[in-house]
Amino acid sequence: MQTWLIYALLTVLSWGVYGVILHAARSKMPMGPETGNAGLKAFLFVCVAYALIGIVAALVLKARGTNWSFTGDTGNGIPLSLVAGIAGALGALTLVLALGAAASPILKGGGGFGAAAAAAVMPIVFAGAPVINTITAMIVHPPEGGWAKLPPLFIVGCVMAAGGAFLVAKYAPSNRGPSPATAAKPH
Repeated sequence: MQTWLIYALLTVLSWGVYGVILHAARSKMPMGPETGNAGLKAFLFVCVAYALIGIVAALVLKARGTNWSFTGDTGNGIPLSLVAGIAGALGALTLVLALGAAASPILKGGGGFGAAAAAAVMPIVFAGAPVINTITAMIVHPPEGGWAKLPPLFIVGCVMAAGGAFLVAKYAPSNRGPSPATAAKPH
């Protein structure tokens, strides 16, 4: 198996469990009057984890004998790296806010999904993000022959990703409440 594919699959695994773990962490923070802050408290420790991984990355660079230069023939990579970090951090922040709102039955615009909030939110995030990524990449690096030359199956794939996200989020078994058989059983 090629190295890039192994890393991609590890990313899928990591990000695939991220929302569920994050929502579980959010639900273990103090509630009651602090319920509105639970997601931000969980996000604070996500940021701490990013900092710890940054330290590990610095140690890997040191072990590889890097020259610690961040500029080269094509320019300075620091500003764009910071913009990418801001985009990632804002995404993590808005994900925490989405999970909290999806869980809440009382917040205005709340979804009332409770513990199943991740099953409602994450399919939308993880099906929508690749479509946005692809469109952004095509804006930065336009397709050969222009947008009019896009293969029809590419358009179909984008529509299927959006439709699939909707279907998975709406019909996830954890979002539909107890099954009739479970609800009928005495406790």
